[in-house]
Amino acid sequence: MSTDIFSKVYTKKADIVSRKIAGELLLVPVKGKLADMQRIFALNPVAEYIWEELDNQKSLHDICNGVVASFEIEREQAESDIQEFVAELLDADLIRE
Repeated sequence: MSTDIFSKVYTKKADIVSRKIAGELLLVPVKGKLADMQRIFALNPVAEYIWEELDNQKSLHDICNGVVASFEIEREQAESDIQEFVAELLDADLIRE
């Protein structure tokens, strides 16, 4: 496990609207005019869990422990998925450290 990233704590940016529609959590970045929305993100249950846990208090290590405990997933897979998802969120400017 790359301890660098897993010791970090992230939080959601304020300009993100999340809505549950048909059992799926959607993230909508709202910046400037509504027409300038970049993308809408649909989250699977694991990604939704990670998103909800990004609260500026829990490290990614803590979140990974929760994913392993809450879902039928091996730690190595959880770590890989979390790294990939957090990289996507950072790239889309949806979270900050």
